[in-house]
Amino acid sequence: MIESFCYILWNPNVVAFQIGGFSFRWYSICWLIGLAMAYFIEKWLYHEQKVSKEKFDPLFIYAFFGVVIGARLGHCLFYEPTYFLSSGKHIIEMFLPIRYFGGGWHFTGYEGLASHGGTIGLAIALLLYVKKTKLNVWMVLDNAGICTPATACMIRLGNLMNSEIIGKPTDVPWAFIFERIDMIPRHPGQLYEAIAYAIFFFIGLYLYKKKPQKVGTGFFFGLCLTLIFAFRFFVEYFKDIQEAFEANMPFDMGQLLSVPFIILGIACIRGGKWIQKLGAHK
Repeated sequence: MIESFCYILWNPNVVAFQIGGFSFRWYSICWLIGLAMAYFIEKWLYHEQKVSKEKFDPLFIYAFFGVVIGARLGHCLFYEPTYFLSSGKHIIEMFLPIRYFGGGWHFTGYEGLASHGGTIGLAIALLLYVKKTKLNVWMVLDNAGICTPATACMIRLGNLMNSEIIGKPTDVPWAFIFERIDMIPRHPGQLYEAIAYAIFFFIGLYLYKKKPQKVGTGFFFGLCLTLIFAFRFFVEYFKDIQEAFEANMPFDMGQLLSVPFIILGIACIRGGKWIQKLGAHK
């Protein structure tokens, strides 16, 4: 066993700063930075692909609400359905950033967001955006696939600042002791994911610079899904369970939900090759 002084003691203040009575949490700031990064990367991609500004402008609104609503509903329905579907008050809590306790309603922010739900919500929002703008659906999805890993990286850094989604106990020298949870050295699962997603972003960007003609084939969208959710399936082995019902499951909920996305991702990559072949025969 490595001595405890080798481990990283982790207990940052979840609040970055305050203005008056309003607190700005690191988690929210990471979310906003991630969304801003996606916005500017998408804007650059649309400029490169000569898409008009008028068609780009609505994209952020669609994506923002799609991700947030999808992530929130995903957490409520995938991880805590017995709580959120048990009463009218709890159903309200699904949609509004408030909780009922102590005899009244209190603002808490959205406590619980699921990446799988966010991905579904984003996909639905992008399809609605495509219906409005009449853009090529595969072009829109591919551009989102290039940007998404950067946002996912920032969200996991937000989870790290919140000391949530913690890893299993370990004695590796880079283990974190999440002091708000316990004094046990654990895998920093959030950091593993953040680093992986940053690497996936640069892989996607490199491939885009090498072969920009692949945008519109489904390749980048499929690559994003495959890389992120294959890694998500793997990293779950290093993470502690999030809900008690997962304790006796051979695969936890995160792994089970990742499998369809991996299959869809591979299908989109293969589909991109089929689309290119069809185009070559025209």
